[in-house]
Amino acid sequence: MSRRAAAARFALAFTLCGLPLSAQSPTAPALAGVWAPYRGGRGADPKLTPPPATPLALKPEYAKTYEARRAAEAGAAAKGEPLASGAVACVPYGVPRMMSVALYPIEILETPGQVTIVSEAFSEVRRIYLNRPQLPIGDVPPGYYGRSVGKWDGAALVVDTVGIKPAVPGYQNMPHSDQMRITERFRLVTTDILHDQITIDDPVVLEKPLTYTLAFRRMPDYEMVEFVCDNNREFVDDKGGTHMRVRER
Repeated sequence: MSRRAAAARFALAFTLCGLPLSAQSPTAPALAGVWAPYRGGRGADPKLTPPPATPLALKPEYAKTYEARRAAEAGAAAKGEPLASGAVACVPYGVPRMMSVALYPIEILETPGQVTIVSEAFSEVRRIYLNRPQLPIGDVPPGYYGRSVGKWDGAALVVDTVGIKPAVPGYQNMPHSDQMRITERFRLVTTDILHDQITIDDPVVLEKPLTYTLAFRRMPDYEMVEFVCDNNREFVDDKGGTHMRVRER
């Protein structure tokens, strides 16, 4: 059998098995595993810690509302009655906020043609389809996670996400429109440190794109635990304040 014929048969076997040959770059690193947020801290190697975020430049009509909301949140928190948030209301964080919730880890699963990310906080799941074309934003049903497609650019996994509905709060609770596009670059800084560079572009709300980076450290042998939001203790009043529900005796 010639080398060309052997290669053709090999390709056919993968096709019949439903395993795309181009699912992963030959130079792509293995990202699979559990990763915990890495904040760095005093004495940490600056090459491992995430760089500062670029300024949040909202258009004037959105900046005014955003600042008013931030002031209301600060005032409510000072009174011990924080305004309703996704966590309090048992609503998913969505993309991109689910990628970093307090100190809860994420798990990355790699399968042929897909990368799946599961966050321990609220057990949220997002799917990244590899080597598929992105759909026009108007063709993606708006949701918490949108539609993510990815491809390998050397050692970096580049992910494009669209279709996040405006009701899902963005970075630092920033507002956004249905035209928001999120671009991520996942890359290993070291074997055990992963960076996720996130760029948010929204021509309706932002004066210019915003970029920030999340850092994670590998957690070998860690087993993800169940985290289900079962909220029957708090309620939100007509002013947006959150209170504990007191059981009548």
